[in-house]
Amino acid sequence: MNQTLLVELQTEELPPKALVKLGAAFAGGIANGLKARGFLEDDSVVTAYSTPRRLAVSITKVRATSPDKTIREKVLPVSVALDKDGNPTAPLAKKLAALGFPDLQVADLERAQDGKAESFFYTHTAPGSALATGLQPVLEETVAKLPIPKVMSYQRPDGATVQFVRPVHSLLALHGADVVPLSLLGLEAGRATLGHRFLSHGLPFDIENADVYKDVLETRGKVVASSEARKESIRTQLLAKAGGDQVLMPESLLEEVAALVEWPVVYECRFEDVFLSVPQECLILTMQTNQKYFALTDSAGKLRSRFVIVSNLETDDPSAIVGGNERVVRPRLSDAKFFFEQDKKKSLASRLPQLANVVYHNKLGTQAERTQRVTRLAGAIAARLGYDVQLAERGAQLAKADLLTDMVGEFPELQGIMGTYYARNDNEPEEVALAASEHYQPRFSGDALPSTNTGLVVALADKLETLVGIWSIGLQPTGEKDPFALRRHALGVMRMLVEKRLPLGISELLRDAAAVFEGQAGFKDPSTEVTAFMLDRLRGLLRDRGFSPNEVEAVLAQNPDRVDDVVQRLEAVQAFAALPESASLAAANKRITNILKKNEEALAQAGQVDPALLQDEAEKTLFAAVTRVQPEVDAAFARGDFGGTLKTLAQLRDAVDAFFNDVMVMAEDVALRNNRLALLQRLHALMNRVADISKLAA
Repeated sequence: MNQTLLVELQTEELPPKALVKLGAAFAGGIANGLKARGFLEDDSVVTAYSTPRRLAVSITKVRATSPDKTIREKVLPVSVALDKDGNPTAPLAKKLAALGFPDLQVADLERAQDGKAESFFYTHTAPGSALATGLQPVLEETVAKLPIPKVMSYQRPDGATVQFVRPVHSLLALHGADVVPLSLLGLEAGRATLGHRFLSHGLPFDIENADVYKDVLETRGKVVASSEARKESIRTQLLAKAGGDQVLMPESLLEEVAALVEWPVVYECRFEDVFLSVPQECLILTMQTNQKYFALTDSAGKLRSRFVIVSNLETDDPSAIVGGNERVVRPRLSDAKFFFEQDKKKSLASRLPQLANVVYHNKLGTQAERTQRVTRLAGAIAARLGYDVQLAERGAQLAKADLLTDMVGEFPELQGIMGTYYARNDNEPEEVALAASEHYQPRFSGDALPSTNTGLVVALADKLETLVGIWSIGLQPTGEKDPFALRRHALGVMRMLVEKRLPLGISELLRDAAAVFEGQAGFKDPSTEVTAFMLDRLRGLLRDRGFSPNEVEAVLAQNPDRVDDVVQRLEAVQAFAALPESASLAAANKRITNILKKNEEALAQAGQVDPALLQDEAEKTLFAAVTRVQPEVDAAFARGDFGGTLKTLAQLRDAVDAFFNDVMVMAEDVALRNNRLALLQRLHALMNRVADISKLAA
């Protein structure tokens, strides 16, 4: 009979950051194992449960016995099973006995072709196994494969030592209302579980039927079994407590807090307003990281002096809980205030000599040397763009100085952010102050780009120096390994060039970057490899934005040095691809490309098209068409109208088609052949001004 299966491990407190993964792996392992053994229906529903003190899974429509199974087993090749006279051999008798069929005769076996030889096969029906028989190895295999961050060894009451992520106190296994006889880690399965450590008085109670597990655990045990349900309960309660304010509730913090409580209850707390003089990022970080609290801000994003906690206790009088948490957070905020006040006593500029004591990389020198390189590079980029060189160099000079502050030493996540606060305290220009934080942007996919010219230039310089420097010492990314985040840096550079429409060539940027390493022992300019790497990052970025691989390749196959107009070219290519003439022209362009590639030596001698050598009507018509549209194409391209450029080319379709239908390009007459190649070369250049449209050919 099909019934719901419930399996639960009751443990001591599990690691919160691993709880969701452990719960999913536990449920998935048991469900997959039972499915492979035929115990589940196609519409069986698997529900994972995980709380700080349990891992559990509920599966509907689980069979008590797996179905009988028809098995066709290979016994032996005929040449081994029978002797030369056709009589059974000793190996055959031994094999049949090993398979559990010692009484079988040769007549009972199926003789069939097996590759190039014949073999004997035996087909039989294996009876289904009981759920307990099938579940026992599944449970053991699942537990052995759990993604346990760190295994703990502990002693059972009988003195035996076992290993698990945390000590396990009980095993519950029910199929409907029946206990499934299982054993694990020295424990025998039963129907008893434990509720909340305090709210249910710590007494065990029985689960009478697997179907009521979640509801009984919640009503009697004061435990919300689902981690997702606890997270959503916390979210709802937080929003209710916020009133008109905003709650800062990153998903990672919600998940971690949900893994710390079995019965989440939200309470409001406060801290003294004097702490609001500290940069709010410091207060928010210490509350979230150290205390797992949720900060509140007003509608403008300014931090409030009240915050919200999630407790594992529900009480009519939470004053003790609230007071305790307020006392705990106060020293944390006091530390942050102390660090901030102490750091402000020294300017960022006065800290710069200390960067000489911080090793960046043993092959690339100290942070002071790196700062000098980035400063020089930022100045060069600013000059190319016509930005303020002095601001760019000052921004680069101070960008890493906050690494030496007490606040960043305590909270490395605040590097850059604190640099902006301290630069403002030092009365540095606002763009210089912002560059301290903005030069890290974009930090991740979809992150904002620097908002100021100085921040933009320093961000480019910082990333390019890293790319060229790290690559030059042979530490480029390999496979999944990218310890210096070079992929992120390359993507950041490409985003800034594309989205900010910067008129800078990749080659000139890398040339400037390589120049700052002059005199560096063993430096090898990696510009060629880095260029290809950056363009590859750009390919991925453009595909993520919805452009097809063929469209992207049409634009990037020409290895453009400047990419500030790449999106506009792609949009033009998309529009061109929708024209009825595009397929024919793309195919023709592909054909032209192949012809020109095979005749590079002849092209070197071909020169310009000589109208006097045009003989066939089709080539005369094509030459006239190319001559007619050339000025239109040049004008449209010059004003950046890439769509107009490609649309103008559509006029050439009939002439191009007629040329390839009627004209023999590779004529025996050398002068005639070279003239036709010159015509195709001119057409090819015209067609590929915006993109290599041959890449659009299917």
